[in-house]
Amino acid sequence: MHARIRSIRPFSAAVTALGVAATLSACGNADDVSGATPAPSGVAVAGVQVMRDQALHEALPEAVKKSGTVRVATDVPYAPFEMFVKEGESRLTGLDYDLGQALGAKLGVKFAFTAQKFDGIIPAIQAGKYDVAMSAITDTKERQQVVDFVDYSQSGSGLLVADGNPAKIATLDDLCGHPVGVQSATNQADLLKAHQARCAELGKQSMDIQTFPKDSDAQLALRAGKVVADVLTKPAAGWTAKTAENGSAFDSVEDPAAQGGYKASPNGIAVSKKQPELTDAIHKALQQLIDDGTLTKICDKYGVASIAVKEATKNAGAQ
Repeated sequence: MHARIRSIRPFSAAVTALGVAATLSACGNADDVSGATPAPSGVAVAGVQVMRDQALHEALPEAVKKSGTVRVATDVPYAPFEMFVKEGESRLTGLDYDLGQALGAKLGVKFAFTAQKFDGIIPAIQAGKYDVAMSAITDTKERQQVVDFVDYSQSGSGLLVADGNPAKIATLDDLCGHPVGVQSATNQADLLKAHQARCAELGKQSMDIQTFPKDSDAQLALRAGKVVADVLTKPAAGWTAKTAENGSAFDSVEDPAAQGGYKASPNGIAVSKKQPELTDAIHKALQQLIDDGTLTKICDKYGVASIAVKEATKNAGAQ
């Protein structure tokens, strides 16, 4: 399935001893791609100078304070959350990476990012290879059985339209009676199918749902005027609108009634259940970054300011 806000590519909550061994073997050669250095007293992230909070630093687990490092697993690339600065190089950028650097600066430690295949992330945390994971992971009840989440964004499906929004699409309801592009076999395709009943309730014609093997194909149809919108994840819509042809090709629709996107769910930093002090410290540090506007500025840097949460929560996923 498409759209890895990563509710559509779940990893299993149950891990056998054999599975852990296989995971450790598979990620034994994982590359440290952080390019980060130990956090100094202040670090500039998204134009904000983030300063160390000594009380939060003291609240960290002793092992983390001693090493000066939080070991972070991430699956690269997955724009706009984790990307390589340059193809073929190991340096990282992206929303999750920037947030990690801000949290590290606030806590006075290094957030060291290491590449790890997505399906192996939680088993590797359980096995003690990593302390946390920052990889656009959806907070779900199943995953809460084996890790704790500190939630920093809320995201679902979004609408990408041609530059200037010629069809004046403002909400999902406005798609009724129009041709709409979407990648096949995705949550977004299911969303559109389910919304056909809403079109009937409104007395409007059904959508002409046009499915494509890849979202890039749906974007080509949008460029050609064959569809009025492409429905994809909200973060992907924001990032594509911001970057395609330097922002001149598309717009991302901002529906005030669905700021994080349609059918939005919380995404969180996954933390080992063996380190509750680390969960609490990250939670408090994140709240500070929310209160001073840093989180929103980080999200806005990647075209997705609307997915930033207004309050840091723990294990908020309800499904």
